[in-house]
Amino acid sequence: MSLWKIAWRSIQQRSLASALTALSMALGVGLVVAVLVIHGVLGQSFRRSAQGYDLILGAKGSRLELVLSTVFHLYRPTANIPAKDYYTVLSRYEAEMLAIPVCMGDTFKQHRVIGTTPDMFDELEYRDGKKYEFQEGGRNFTWDGHFEAVIGATVARRTGLKVGGTFPPVHGDTLGHRDQRDFTVVGILKPTGTPNDRAIFVNVEGFYDLHKKEAGDSHAGSHEKPEGPSATATAEKAPPGSAGSRDGAPPAGASSRKPRFDESREVTAVLVVFRTPNMPRRVAIPKEINRDRELQLQAVAPAEEVTKLFEGIIGNVQWILLFLAILIVIVAGIGILVSIYNSMSDRRHEIAIMRALGARRVTVMMTVLCESILLALGGGAIGVLLGHGLTGLLAPIIDKQTGVVVSPLQFQTSELVLIPGLILLATVVGYLPAVVAYRTDVAQSLIASP
Repeated sequence: MSLWKIAWRSIQQRSLASALTALSMALGVGLVVAVLVIHGVLGQSFRRSAQGYDLILGAKGSRLELVLSTVFHLYRPTANIPAKDYYTVLSRYEAEMLAIPVCMGDTFKQHRVIGTTPDMFDELEYRDGKKYEFQEGGRNFTWDGHFEAVIGATVARRTGLKVGGTFPPVHGDTLGHRDQRDFTVVGILKPTGTPNDRAIFVNVEGFYDLHKKEAGDSHAGSHEKPEGPSATATAEKAPPGSAGSRDGAPPAGASSRKPRFDESREVTAVLVVFRTPNMPRRVAIPKEINRDRELQLQAVAPAEEVTKLFEGIIGNVQWILLFLAILIVIVAGIGILVSIYNSMSDRRHEIAIMRALGARRVTVMMTVLCESILLALGGGAIGVLLGHGLTGLLAPIIDKQTGVVVSPLQFQTSELVLIPGLILLATVVGYLPAVVAYRTDVAQSLIASP
C-alpha cells in the first residue's frame, strides 16, 4: 500500500477533526483567491480602459476625478471648460492630435448620457487595434441626426432598449427634471469590456438643443447651469480643427451640417488621441498645455492616473487584504499541526505495528507528512471553489459600482502559486508531528497498548 493511501486512511479514521481542519484551510484560501481575482480583474479592466485615450482635457482640479468621471463614468464632473480654450488647443496641435469633445449632465435609468460627435466611434479605438463595432441592424449616429443615440451593450441589456427605441434623458441625477425631447437609438455597441458599455452616447448638437431653453433661463437669472453647453448660438463658420473635422474640411460623406460650436459654449471634457508617432512631442504637448496660464483647462494622461491609483491607494488595500488572508491560511496550517500532533498519542500503537511489520522510521515520518499535505491541498481545492464562488456573489455589486464585469470563471496566474505554497506550508507544519512519529519507541508502544 502506498504512503498516500495510508495517509488517506488515517484522515478517514479522524474524519470530523480532519474535515474541520480542511475547512479552516479552505476559508483562508478562499479569501486569498477572491482578493487575487477581484483585484486582478479590476486592475486589468481599469488599465485597459485608460489606454483608449492618450490625454483628457478638462477643468482644472483633481486629475484623478477628471479621469474617473470622463473615462470611467464614476463621478459627477466638477466643472466645464470654455469652447474657446478647446479651439485654442486644437489650432496649435491640430496636425498632432485627434480631439473628441464630450458633454455630460444627463442620465437615463442611472446610465450617463454623453453628448459627442460621430468621430467617437468612427475614428477612436477602444483598445489598440480594436475599433468600435455595432450589433446587427445598428449604426453610428450621423452629423445631421441631432436626436440619434448609440448605447452600450450593458445599457441595452439593463434597460431593454433596442434599435429604433426611444428614451427621455433626465437632467442631473435620477431626481432631475425630464428633458423635452426623446432620443432614438440607432445603434447598439458590441461588448467592449470598457466603461462605455454602460454609457449612452448622443449627438452633441441634440444635447445642446435640449438645453436651449434652460440656457436661456439661466441667463435670465436662474442659478442652475447644465454641465454641458452654456449658450445656444451656433457660429457661422466652423472653427479650425472643430470636432469631426480634419484641417477644417468635413470628412468624406459627412453632411455640411456638422457641429459648429460657438465659443461661448462649454464642453465637459475632450478625449485626445495622438496622431503623431513622435514620442518627445507626445510628452511635451501636455506639459505645454498645463503651463499655459491663459487656458482654463488641464491635460491629464489617464493611464498615468490609473497606475497611480492602483499602485497607491488600491494597491496598498490589496496588500493589506492579502496579508490578512495569508495570516488566516497560516493559522489554518497551525490547525493542521495541532490536529495531527494531538492525534499522535492515539496513533502510537498503529505506528508501532507499522514498524514491527518492517516499516522504516523515514517511511512513518513521510506518512505523517503526506497526511498534512493531503489536508492542506484538500482544503486548498475547496478554498479555490469558495473563492470563485465568492467572486460570483460579489460580481453584481462590482458591476453596479464600477461597471466592471467579474466572472467567477476568471482565473489569475498568481493562483498557481497557491499549490507549491500550500505544499510548503503543510511540510513545515507537519514536520513536528512527523518527528514525533519518527521517534516512537516500538517496544514501549506495543507494551502500553497490547
